[in-house]
Amino acid sequence: MKRFAVPLIILAALAVLLCFLPGIARAMFGQASVSYLSLLTNAVTLAILALSWDLLARTGQVSLAHAAFYGAGAYTTGIIARLFDVPLWIGIPMGGIVAGLLALLLGPVTLRLHGIYFAIATLSFTEVLRAVVQHLPARIAGGAPGLNIPALFRPTFVAGEMERWEVAFLRNESYFLVYGGILVFTILLSIFIQQSRLRSAFTAVRTNEKVAAVMGVNPMRAKILAFVLSSVPVGLLGAIEAHRLGSVNPFETFGVHTTVLALVTPIFGGLYTTLGPLVGATVLAGLEEGLKRSMSDGYLIVYGVVLVFAVLFMPRGLVGLVGKLFRRRRRDGGDS
Repeated sequence: MKRFAVPLIILAALAVLLCFLPGIARAMFGQASVSYLSLLTNAVTLAILALSWDLLARTGQVSLAHAAFYGAGAYTTGIIARLFDVPLWIGIPMGGIVAGLLALLLGPVTLRLHGIYFAIATLSFTEVLRAVVQHLPARIAGGAPGLNIPALFRPTFVAGEMERWEVAFLRNESYFLVYGGILVFTILLSIFIQQSRLRSAFTAVRTNEKVAAVMGVNPMRAKILAFVLSSVPVGLLGAIEAHRLGSVNPFETFGVHTTVLALVTPIFGGLYTTLGPLVGATVLAGLEEGLKRSMSDGYLIVYGVVLVFAVLFMPRGLVGLVGKLFRRRRRDGGDS
């Protein structure tokens, strides 16, 4: 248990910081804090996508199914809110459960494939699930137009009692805290894997499945476990995003951009670690916002160039680059 102590203390400190961040932003930026809180929410969203994708990547599998699990979580909460008279928040954990069950069903079939074949299979699953949702009866899933989903948090005061920006801030703050809770849960999963025997098992499977089997590791079981653990946070994220955005539809909710963000961010930050995806999400969210404000028309071009440069010249991501520079500096200092 000692090996869990330091990571859990750091995680607790991060959780406390997340709770206080909205108040800090409000005190520092006033009315502008609404936009800063939106930026923080985007960064947390990106971190959840990146870190959850990395959980499966540690077994050597490149999944393109994140959009499927995200959409499954979003539609689960939407359908529950539409068909059942239950509290809205129930849809959020159900979104994670449904995503995990889908991964449990999909895993034994697709995880026998390797490399590009597995990636294509998971991408195909996303398209199949989108088509299924689109052709469900309109009274259940809304068909092609999608569903309107009620907000999870609504102002309870009379209009005019507070300024408009304060209303927006309080709503965004409530959602941010839920996003922060999902992020803490995802980091906890990552810490559990990193500090337990699963780390060695996943690494062995990623390195050589035949050797891993000889060492007593069941490669299929390890990959299915990683697949399920990777899917649950994304389902939770899709559910809370559906309430925040107010609607879902098959084309946007199952959009490939979700998978692309989940794939690129941990590569940019550093694979197979807890810190790498978090650093990558923070930097990319800030970079995207800065580029939007400075060059609204062509920011995606610069954003893409930065990502290509990072993939080509930082094979271990930002965390690997910083670690390499630190080791080189320490070695040079020791030589002198």
